[in-house]
Amino acid sequence: MKLLLDTHTFIWWDSDPVRLSTVALGAIRDPANSVWLSVVSIWEMVIKADLGKLTLRLPIADIVAHQLANGLQLMNAEVSHVFAVEGLPKAHKDPFDRLLVGQASVEAAHLVTVDPVFKPYPVRLIW
Repeated sequence: MKLLLDTHTFIWWDSDPVRLSTVALGAIRDPANSVWLSVVSIWEMVIKADLGKLTLRLPIADIVAHQLANGLQLMNAEVSHVFAVEGLPKAHKDPFDRLLVGQASVEAAHLVTVDPVFKPYPVRLIW
């Protein structure tokens, strides 16, 4: 199964995995699953850190490099992902989250998130 981590899921997985649900952590740790982080989430973390809204234990590049060494894969933003945002329900306006929905839809990935804002969208959620 392909898992696309929401930004907070990635942060918690790296620094505070007890905050993840048993189901989410089990899915991430299952070697049969592939675990993905979108460059959109990296962009979001860089912006929030630059604005002082996010403090991480290490520089973002170091955290990502560490998790890549642990088998994490990066998902680039493709034009097909952007087009998939068109026509989504207007339940949420956050462009980062909407693009994650587009990516999960196009890539047939399960979105790993605790955020209830994703419930109206046509994606499979894990938490």
